[in-house]
Amino acid sequence: MRDPYEVLGVSRSASDSEIKKAFRSLAKKHHPDTKGGDPAAQKRFQEISGAYDILGDREKRAKFDSGAIDASGNARGFDPRAHGFEGGPFGGGGGGGAGARDFHFTWTNQGDTAEGFRAEDVFSDLFGGLGGRRGGRAQARKGEDLTVATTVSFDDAARGGTRRVILPSGDEIDVKIPAGLKDGQQIRLKGRGSAGRGGSTPGDVLISVSVAPHPWMTRDGNNLRMDVPITLKEAVLGAKVPIQTLTGTVHVTVPASSNSGTLLRLKGKGIAATSGTGDLYVRLVVTLPEKPDAELKKFVENWQTDYDPRAKFR
Repeated sequence: MRDPYEVLGVSRSASDSEIKKAFRSLAKKHHPDTKGGDPAAQKRFQEISGAYDILGDREKRAKFDSGAIDASGNARGFDPRAHGFEGGPFGGGGGGGAGARDFHFTWTNQGDTAEGFRAEDVFSDLFGGLGGRRGGRAQARKGEDLTVATTVSFDDAARGGTRRVILPSGDEIDVKIPAGLKDGQQIRLKGRGSAGRGGSTPGDVLISVSVAPHPWMTRDGNNLRMDVPITLKEAVLGAKVPIQTLTGTVHVTVPASSNSGTLLRLKGKGIAATSGTGDLYVRLVVTLPEKPDAELKKFVENWQTDYDPRAKFR
């Protein structure tokens, strides 16, 4: 079999979408259904399909580029005739002798591409798109799902809200953001995608949502975590300090003799979800003044203490 890059007419540096585009064009042009069953067209179509079977699969393409497999998809050094095959795995040679076999091709979905079509779409077009019929029957197929992306605030993702989104059609709609939405989740708008074929239903629009970071909170499941700075005086003597939560300001009691790392739990101040509302975990961080404090310095210099905070490391 010829070099698959040569067969599809693409360079070795061609992208996945360029390879699919080349295959799509050649397969439509040379499909036997459009040539009245011409054997030459059948052979050419098999050659095109065999080339795409290698280059359309990233793993196979990498193996071919590295020399691990040949243009027929066989491992280097493999003799197909020794295993009862004539003319390679696509039956392209040998004149159809006693050892020749008919092969049926199974096409694997390689996922959505930048051009918005999938591998099976090519064959839907070949068998249904050429005149819209095969064997006298219309080929009904659900419309394509379309994807758009948007970003919502941390508060809207946690508490719910609305977000105006521009659809691929150009329409602008207000989309409801459910409370507890996580970064990377999708919202499905049924029936707002591409029109279906043969009277089938339209596709959907999938909105991929990114959640903007919060300036001081992080999410841990349905719980929230945040660091709260406290003064040395508050740490030693204890105090009530204000903390801004998703639902407003609350005053939290800092126990006397609190160290950095002391964890306080505010029950029910996390993310509200169907599985239960989470909590807010506050980690205290003892923080000295940014500018030198003369009185604090004098106090510490005269402070008599014999405690060793690193004793556990010895």
